[in-house]
Amino acid sequence: MTPSFFIATLSTWRAVHAPIPGATGEAGPFDAIVKLSIKAMPGARTAETLGAEREGTGVVIDASGLILTIGYLILEAGSILVVAADGRVFPASVVGYDHATGFGLVRAAPSLAQRPLALGDSSAVGELTTLLVAAHPAAGGVSHACMVSRRRFTGWWEYMIEDAFFTAPPRYEHSGAALLDGAGRLVGIASLWVSDAVDCGVAFPGNMFVPIDLLKPQFDDLVATGRGREPPRPWLGVYSEEVESHVVVTRVLPGAPADKAGLKRGDVILGVGGQSVGGQSEFYRRLWASGAAGADVMLHVLRNRAVQRLVAHSADRMDYLRPWRA
Repeated sequence: MTPSFFIATLSTWRAVHAPIPGATGEAGPFDAIVKLSIKAMPGARTAETLGAEREGTGVVIDASGLILTIGYLILEAGSILVVAADGRVFPASVVGYDHATGFGLVRAAPSLAQRPLALGDSSAVGELTTLLVAAHPAAGGVSHACMVSRRRFTGWWEYMIEDAFFTAPPRYEHSGAALLDGAGRLVGIASLWVSDAVDCGVAFPGNMFVPIDLLKPQFDDLVATGRGREPPRPWLGVYSEEVESHVVVTRVLPGAPADKAGLKRGDVILGVGGQSVGGQSEFYRRLWASGAAGADVMLHVLRNRAVQRLVAHSADRMDYLRPWRA
């Protein structure tokens, strides 16, 4: 049950003002927090939305220099530099990216951090728990946060995860920041700033973190092959938002399957494959149940007060992007 506005506010205040035992004042664990500086390759399709130059935080998670971050930072990366906690600078290369979870892995030098961060158990983190958010110093360094809710997150870019973490107060330089439990273990990676960290019908700004337990089943495959173990989901290249339980198209990516099928901004997606959808969550479930990437997807669309049927030949999102290994 999501906490009330009052309880979430009080718990956030307590989190900010009450130090976590064993964490405050100890610099050692935080040499695993590094800065990432990424330049996208020329002609990157993600440059318009993510920028041609990107900065964020990475977390060293093993002695070989493997770094975990939020995946959108490294999409279509042409070059990656890692700035260690002591100021040393290393080149890095992409190891893997998982669109389903949003995690990205890069690798730099084995000597990057003396104390890599251990992975924790995100399922054990309860609502209203006091946690630590750790970003590189230029992105605000270390601060306290409160877990104000855990629930499904549905994004406008064909993305959805169950049991996402929502924390407050918000961190604005959040990309890739580490979420640490009271024992200093990694339980989440920061993805977004959100206006509704508490789902209570009023603004309550905070951050969304991807829980670390979503990485564990995919980890070996990401390191070995650069991808998760599951077949790539059908992808259309459509941005949408939910308006009164209707899925409204806000953008269609040029050259993507939805564009080739004739989907347009302002269309309302009523159904997939003959089954109605009542919001983004249901839309994504129907879409991903259509088969693997490459499957034909029938969309039922409301346009100009008339219902049309469009067939999109879905794709693997990674095939739409420029070659992504640095």
